Amino acid sequence: MARDELWEIATLQHGYVTARQALAEGIDRETVDKLVQRGTLERAAFGVYRFPKYPYTDTARYMLAVLWTRAPEAALSHETALDVYAISDIIADRIHVTVAKRRRLRRVGGERYEVHYQDLDAGQIGWWEQVPTVTAATAIAQCIEYGTPTYLLRQALQRGRDQGRITSVEREDLAARLAARDE
Repeated sequence: MARDELWEIATLQHGYVTARQALAEGIDRETVDKLVQRGTLERAAFGVYRFPKYPYTDTARYMLAVLWTRAPEAALSHETALDVYAISDIIADRIHVTVAKRRRLRRVGGERYEVHYQDLDAGQIGWWEQVPTVTAATAIAQCIEYGTPTYLLRQALQRGRDQGRITSVEREDLAARLAARDE
């Protein structure tokens, strides 16, 4: 049954499923549209649907940001990653998401998101609460280039090391890069 197949996917994505994922399961657009008409699914963004009966958590908005891109390599990044890892007192005004350089997103509904273009390798992407998220070291490096205030990055370096999210070697390398930026 289409609903059950989509529900299985959605349970791993905070209640969301994409049209592309439905198609990969052999579920056509018409069937998805019927599920929307019946109220089983609701449109969350173009090509992204949510099961309204799935419990909504604050984390769901981050999953929606990643799925909104429709890029399989998309991950939370930059200041958002520092925030969700709780290694800095940063308050990101937008959700930062990184996609591959070759992508060009022109999607409605992205006003809450800041999209960055960078080719990430598999070792630079991890998981936070089942949401693809760059590693803490990658996020700090991105924020150094992005221009995040130094005191917040120093805090991230210290907390990241204390929490075991970055190694001593990564901390030293990133601290040197931060110092070079600030010169």
